[in-house]
Amino acid sequence: MSDGTSAIRVLDPNTLAEKRRFTVHDGNTSVDQLNELEFVDGEIFANVWQTDRIARISPQSGRVVGWIDLKDLLSPIYRLEAGAVLNGIAYDSNRKRLFVTGKLWPSVFEIRLVTKQLK
Repeated sequence: MSDGTSAIRVLDPNTLAEKRRFTVHDGNTSVDQLNELEFVDGEIFANVWQTDRIARISPQSGRVVGWIDLKDLLSPIYRLEAGAVLNGIAYDSNRKRLFVTGKLWPSVFEIRLVTKQLK
């Protein structure tokens, strides 16, 4: 569970009692504004509110193990309203498909992650 801070709480699925919590960090910097969590193949994916980025988080350590940059996914024509922001992550674990959308977005996008080649 997230509350918009850098903390993620792990809850017991039956009682909803907090089992533990951890702080999400990228290096020495905590990452807050976390929202819309999704568990994907052993990692937590979390939208960073008001950005076009999704943090890939280790649930064991809270360390950001990578970033998903979606800044060019939605055409600028749909970004005319300030509230048109990335805000939805869904994962189909059976077919290994990842979907994203946002507030006021006209579509849900199925995306495939590729490793960015460093220059």
